[in-house]
Amino acid sequence: MVADILDSEHRMKVLLMVSRFGHCLNDLLYRWKIGALPIEIVGVVSNHFEYQKVVVNHDIPFHHIPVTKANKPQAEARIMDVVEQTGTELIVLARYMQILSDQMCSKMSGKIINIHHSFLPSFKGANPYKQAYERGVKLIGATAHYVTADLDEGPIIEQDIARITHAQSAEDYVSIGRDVESQVLARAVHAHIHHRTFINGNRTVVFPASPGSYASERMG
Repeated sequence: MVADILDSEHRMKVLLMVSRFGHCLNDLLYRWKIGALPIEIVGVVSNHFEYQKVVVNHDIPFHHIPVTKANKPQAEARIMDVVEQTGTELIVLARYMQILSDQMCSKMSGKIINIHHSFLPSFKGANPYKQAYERGVKLIGATAHYVTADLDEGPIIEQDIARITHAQSAEDYVSIGRDVESQVLARAVHAHIHHRTFINGNRTVVFPASPGSYASERMG
């Protein structure tokens, strides 16, 4: 058996990464600000500038690291420099729309959490909510998981769903889906930072939250 003794007062150092969809980022920042997520946000990395002002207004360092096919190895090296310089203990992909290399996934194994639509891989490619609408699905949802070299197939931490009906539009699907994604990602991060998770093969064992922390974890 391998055992760790952890300081319950320690605030885990977390690096957030985002692209052009900010709902998960904004949700995590809000929960952090009100104390529902007791973490130390050491920075936000983005391949775009959309959320620079939001991040800077929270007195959090913003790192713009553009990614192209030509510069991907260099961009990832810059990200790892940020990780090492800040002492990052957890990376949260808050709708960061770039695929990480096998090398980075291996180096940060068990320390990167991602969020995606529960439809995947049923609805691959662009506009998964539009595809779901066209197929007339009755449930939409989201999955938070640890990142591995196998795209969107890492050990699952948290999932949730929302029921929808034919009376709702594709735009409604997007709105509802964003709410589910934000809540699922926040709960996954909450479980990880409180050391309630451990990876067992392809599965994640998640221990229940204590009664005192459950309310903040479920907060919408």
